[in-house]
Amino acid sequence: MISNGKDTSLKQVEAEVSTKSTSITPTKNELSNSTSKPTPTNDKSTEQTKEQLVVNEKEKKKQAFVTRTIWTFVMIGGFFAILASGHLALIIMVSVFQMLTFKEVIALTSEPARDKKIPWNRSLNWYFLGTTWYYLDFPALFDFFQESVYSSKFLTLLVKNHKFISYSLYIAGFVFFVWTLKKGYYRFQFAQLCVTHMTLLLVVFQAHLIIDNILQGIIWFFLPATLVIVNDIFAYLCGITFGRTQLIEISPKKTVEGFVGAWICTGIAGVIASHILSKSDYMICPAENLSTHLYNFPHCDLNPIYIPQVYQLPANIVELTGYELITFKPFYFHAAILATFASLIAPFGGFFASGLKRAFGIKDFGDTIPGHGGITDRFDCQFLMGSFTYLYYHTFVSNQNVNLGHVLQLAIMNLSVPQLLQLIKSLLKYLNREEVLTSEQLLRIFDILEN
Repeated sequence: MISNGKDTSLKQVEAEVSTKSTSITPTKNELSNSTSKPTPTNDKSTEQTKEQLVVNEKEKKKQAFVTRTIWTFVMIGGFFAILASGHLALIIMVSVFQMLTFKEVIALTSEPARDKKIPWNRSLNWYFLGTTWYYLDFPALFDFFQESVYSSKFLTLLVKNHKFISYSLYIAGFVFFVWTLKKGYYRFQFAQLCVTHMTLLLVVFQAHLIIDNILQGIIWFFLPATLVIVNDIFAYLCGITFGRTQLIEISPKKTVEGFVGAWICTGIAGVIASHILSKSDYMICPAENLSTHLYNFPHCDLNPIYIPQVYQLPANIVELTGYELITFKPFYFHAAILATFASLIAPFGGFFASGLKRAFGIKDFGDTIPGHGGITDRFDCQFLMGSFTYLYYHTFVSNQNVNLGHVLQLAIMNLSVPQLLQLIKSLLKYLNREEVLTSEQLLRIFDILEN
């Protein structure tokens, strides 16, 4: 009897539980209705969310455009202010851009190295930069600070042994790199060393050549840099107007039509700019010192390329035009060559930078310039343009391959003290023959040198 009572009570409990579960559990129709018919409240909230996202996106784009525009004018104004400040200000600007570009590219590997706890990684990168600076740029100071350099025994020692000291500094960095190799990260560290040296070659070395261009005349810096910017603008305008055929896979927005159209427009702009700029001694005269600026600069003997020349036209052109002679500055031709390189070759510096960013999965190299990204994003083509300008100038334009600074440098670095004394005596004799020194003054100086 007891067992039967227990069984009965258990059955009653199970029945109650089953009824409650069925009342709690929704049916298939209820489920379908609940999923297929969302409440009006959910529809309104979803629409409001979408509208809010659209508004936020528009505000972000508007703010980015305003920021980009403001900083564009800031950069233009700052650049022309530095341009008017003279050779030294331009050299400092290029050096700062050089350092910031190096920093941005090296940062691609510095962060992973920090995560891997590789010792002395960042310090070693900056050490190689300093060594390269000393090797490339220190000799350029000889021409402008001769009295200070040659009056100091220490600086003179640096001049005489410049190449060996540079090599010793580099070897020290090389040995230290090998010493810091960490087990398990060999491939990463060697890849990082390759990136560092690639940056030194493509950025630091080419920036050094740009500095030399400035010293040869500001026009050899300003015109090539302007042509790159003009080409970029016309490539965009021609691309959105006529662009149909993709130029290169690494940069999908670049088109063949925009590429060719920019070449033509840049060539025309280059000739016009060369005509205007070549009229200014401030732009075309080489640097005699580093204290010049727009309102204080020396005049110079013009390079023949800046002087109009008369040329005989070919017979077939004479028959068509009726003109036998034409007069123009040879610099126009050189400007056209620079414009061609700025249009056809320099953009590949930008393509290279785009490929590097894609390789590391980044959009910009940095945020140094608000709205524009990093320094590298803005000057990726300028370094390649600068190196070409340097080689072109010294191959086809330069009419002065030796100056006083180079002569002094060669003499001090290659002659012994007795040989230097003999050189001085020979120069004094020459000045005596030219009647700059009298015979009495010559003998007196000889006595001083011998005693």
